[in-house]
Amino acid sequence: MGRPKKFDPDVAVGQAMDVFWSKGYGATTPNDLVVALGIGKGSLYHAFGSKHALFEKALERYRDDQAAGLIDLLDRPGAVKERLRTALEFIVAANVADPRGCMVVNTATELGNEDPALGEQVRRQFGRTQSAFRAAIEEGQRSGEIDPGRDPEALSYMILSTVLGLQVLARAGKGPDRMNQVVDGLIDSL
Repeated sequence: MGRPKKFDPDVAVGQAMDVFWSKGYGATTPNDLVVALGIGKGSLYHAFGSKHALFEKALERYRDDQAAGLIDLLDRPGAVKERLRTALEFIVAANVADPRGCMVVNTATELGNEDPALGEQVRRQFGRTQSAFRAAIEEGQRSGEIDPGRDPEALSYMILSTVLGLQVLARAGKGPDRMNQVVDGLIDSL
């Protein structure tokens, strides 16, 4: 009979997410993870297989948490443009408040196309976000808030691109006033 696990793998993924999010994949050492998780190296590798496998789980956790938050903001009742504005302002505030930025954007810029598995996770998150924006735009077109002659796919990609740019600007130290001007301009353009 094996020894019982002395840690909760689900909690460990959350702790690892914080380390990877703060330091990035490349700069995070196995020792950083061992210290943060409070487990031995053998336990780390036994539970997760590799640093890469643990990073994939951490990125997936981050992705799911972020997508749920955005979808919740976009699915609330009220005018579509105001829900879009609220979601974008929330993204600005979160990125200004947390100097780590967006873990998905950080992964995209750090690893680019070097890692196919992580690249696929990044693309899925961007696709999920774009789809949430597209659904809101289509609702706004049905309600008459957004011009029905505009291509919802193109508009949703414009919003996604703006969000990604805002997240990079936040990492570069731009303040919320300038970023909220971008949000205002984007909403006005719809």
